Amino acid sequence: METWKLNFEWLRIQHFVKDTFKKDALPDLNAVLYLVGMQELALSKTKFSKEEKQDLMHIAICRLLIPDGYYEFEGLDQDGWPHYKVLKAIPVNGVAAQSEFLKEKVVQYFEEEGLLEQEKSGEL
Repeated sequence: METWKLNFEWLRIQHFVKDTFKKDALPDLNAVLYLVGMQELALSKTKFSKEEKQDLMHIAICRLLIPDGYYEFEGLDQDGWPHYKVLKAIPVNGVAAQSEFLKEKVVQYFEEEGLLEQEKSGEL
């Protein structure tokens, strides 16, 4: 994805999340990953420990990288938490490059899941 398009779509996602959750500031990548993880977990639990929040971000990263063959869904544990198997290493080095890579995957996820469709149709 071209840099300008990624930046535009990422900003759309940030505004969508900010407006949906009625926050004052735009969310960073970690906050968006946390929300993706919550969506993938699909439990009604609303309070998470610090470790569980990290687990939610891990769930998000695994889910975002499944379409490119980096991870494979293995199943749910007895508490309903998803587990994934690593299939191949992620070929992105450096914090900035990894951040851009994950933003692109977040944009693809939001598009695939139709999460911004409500924004387009005015059904928020």
